[in-house]
Amino acid sequence: MNSPISAAASPLAEQAYRKITRRLIPFLFLCYVFAFLDRVNVGIAQLDMKHDIGFSDFTYSIGAGIFFLGYVLMEVPSNLLLTRIGVKRTFSRIMVLWGILAAATAFVTLPSHFYTVRFLLGLAEAGLYPGIIFYLTRWYPVERRAKAIAIFTCATGIAGLLGGPMSGWLMTHMEGIRAMHGWQWMFIVQGLPASFLGIAAFFFLDDGPEKAKWLSDAEKAQILADLKHSSGVSGTHAEHTFMNALRDPRVYVMGFVWFAQIAGVFAIGFWLPTLIKSTGLTSPLEIGIYSAIPYFVSWIALIGMNWNSDRTMERRWHCGITMIIGALGLFAAGLIHGSLAWSLVALSIATAGILAPNPLIWAISTDYIRGSGAAGGVAVVNCIGLLGGFVSPMIIGSIKTATNSMAGGLGAISLLMLIGALAAIVLAPKTTGARSLEELAADRLDDSAAANVML
Repeated sequence: MNSPISAAASPLAEQAYRKITRRLIPFLFLCYVFAFLDRVNVGIAQLDMKHDIGFSDFTYSIGAGIFFLGYVLMEVPSNLLLTRIGVKRTFSRIMVLWGILAAATAFVTLPSHFYTVRFLLGLAEAGLYPGIIFYLTRWYPVERRAKAIAIFTCATGIAGLLGGPMSGWLMTHMEGIRAMHGWQWMFIVQGLPASFLGIAAFFFLDDGPEKAKWLSDAEKAQILADLKHSSGVSGTHAEHTFMNALRDPRVYVMGFVWFAQIAGVFAIGFWLPTLIKSTGLTSPLEIGIYSAIPYFVSWIALIGMNWNSDRTMERRWHCGITMIIGALGLFAAGLIHGSLAWSLVALSIATAGILAPNPLIWAISTDYIRGSGAAGGVAVVNCIGLLGGFVSPMIIGSIKTATNSMAGGLGAISLLMLIGALAAIVLAPKTTGARSLEELAADRLDDSAAANVML
C-alpha cells in the first residue's frame, strides 16, 4: 500500500476547502439525490404499476434498462459539450429536461410509452454524474478528492434512505386523488423538483475557482497551486488528450470495473423492493420503509471506507475488497426466502459493499485521466460502465421470468462483480497522490509565495 500523507495542510488551504465544501457539496448532493431517485423509484412504482397497466417482469426490465442506452448515447457528447459551454449551462439543461421527462413517466399506458420515456430520460440525464465528477476535479486536488466524491456520492444512500419511505407513502396515500394512481403522483412529485434545481444551478454554480467571487484572491491562488501540484502531468500518469484516452487500455479497465459495479448498483436499485416484498410484505409504505435500512448501512460504510482510503492514499485494495463483500451479500440475498430479518442483513451487506466503492473508482479514474481530454476520458469510463445498468435488469428480469426466482440472476451479477473486483486490484492504475515530505514542504513554500503575490 502507498504511504499515507502525513504533512499537515496550511490553515489557508483548510479554510479554502471548507468554503468550497460548504458551497458546492450540499447543492450537488441535492441534485444527485433527485437524479438517483428518478432512476430507481421505478423499482417501487412497479410493485403496483405492473398490475395497473399490465406490465410483465420482462417488460419492466426492458424499461428500467433502456434508460441506460439513451444515457450512453449522449454521455460523451454531453461531457465534451461541458468543456465548451461550461458547467452552469450544461447542468441546467440536463436537470430541466430530466425533471420534465421523469414526471412524464406518470402518464405511460403502454410498454412502448414506457420504453420511450425511459430512453428519453436517459438522453436527458446523460453527463450529469461524470460531469459532476469532472467538476469536482476543478476544485479538489487528488489527495482530497475521494472524500469529496464520497460525501457527494452519499446522495445515493440518502436517496434510498428517504426515497423508499417517501415513495411508499405517496403510493399509499395519494392513490385515487384526481383519479390518478399513487405511483403516478410519485413520479410527478419526485420528478419536477429537478427542473427547479436546474434553473437554480445556472445562478448558483461557478465554472471554476478563478470565477468564484466568494473566494478571496489568496484562497484562489492556494487552490490553483494545489491543483497544479497534485493533478498535473506526472512521470507515471501522462497527459491524456481525448484520442489518447480512447487508446489507453487502462481507461477500458476502469470502464469494466465501473460496468461491474453499476450492474450491482442497479441490481439493488431496481430489485430491492421486490426482494423485500418476497418476504411476505404487501404494503408499499412498509416496503419503502424497510428499503431504507440497507441504504442507511451503506451510507456509514461509504464514509468510513473512503475516509480510510484518503488517509492511506490507497485505492485499489479498498475498492476490490469492498466489491467482493458486496457480491457475497448480493448472492446471499438471492438464497434467503421468507425471513425479513435475514434478508435485511444480506441486503444491507450487499448495498454497503456495492455503493461504498463508487467514489474510489472515480478517485482512481480522475487521478489517472488527466489533461485536456479528462472530461471525454471520464465520459468514456462512464459510458462503458453504465451499460451495466442496461445489462443488469435484463439478466435478472429474464432469469426471473424463466425460473420465477431471483437467485440465478443475482448470482450472475455477483460473479460479474467478483471479476470486476479482481480487475480493480490487479489492473487498475495506482494512485499517485502520495508525495514525499520534501515535495510537500516545497509545495507549501510555493503556495505561500503565490498567495503573497495575490495579496
